[in-house]
Amino acid sequence: MLSPFAIFSEERMRLGIVKFEKQVFPFASALTFHYLCIINQRANSMRIISGKYGRRRFDVPTNIKARPTTDFARENIFNVLENLIDFEGIEALDLFAGTGAISFELLSRECARVVCVEIYPTQYNFIRKVQQQLGDRNLTPIKGDVFKFVQSCRQQFDLVFADPPYDLSKLETLPHEVLSRNLLKPGGIFVLEHSKNNDFSSHPLFDQHRSYGSVNFSIFRQPEAEASGATDSPDL
Repeated sequence: MLSPFAIFSEERMRLGIVKFEKQVFPFASALTFHYLCIINQRANSMRIISGKYGRRRFDVPTNIKARPTTDFARENIFNVLENLIDFEGIEALDLFAGTGAISFELLSRECARVVCVEIYPTQYNFIRKVQQQLGDRNLTPIKGDVFKFVQSCRQQFDLVFADPPYDLSKLETLPHEVLSRNLLKPGGIFVLEHSKNNDFSSHPLFDQHRSYGSVNFSIFRQPEAEASGATDSPDL
């Protein structure tokens, strides 16, 4: 029987071998191969974890060029956010939406309105398709460049979530871009997903950091509204 710690990839599955530590074993049986094919098929689907759409899956086109947040990381970061904000009735912004997994998770948890921004047509069309299947009108997908959207947006949100490509050249500027443009309502939260190579702990609005495997999240919080005559907001 194969150990659950065995490491395999789609290529190894096609070859019918599994690498376990430094040894390579042929698959023990056709049943094992079938089981791993099911796992691989699920890896090409998007799952909504919790809420009114919880456990629903949607097949993701193979030509989508996106790195969706893993189910494990998404479930854990939402557990953290549930202790920071009440999702029901809030307005949220999903930047670099990809497959829309974050947007649909927010809608599933009763967000009143979610705006998602995605520049690539394949991902954008997939988001629209899932929205139609769910019949949820509380999502506003926007096909466009995130930085141009942020610079021109005049709306405010309770929650902003950004999941940019880890190699994005402007990734380090995202906290400034979002937090200096009045996108967050007072007390609002900005969540930025990034690799372990980024450290935003010195930002004046940095609140906390969470790590789940190779997935890292930095959470920022906009100050609550202050009474008139209060001091100026932090220099962002």
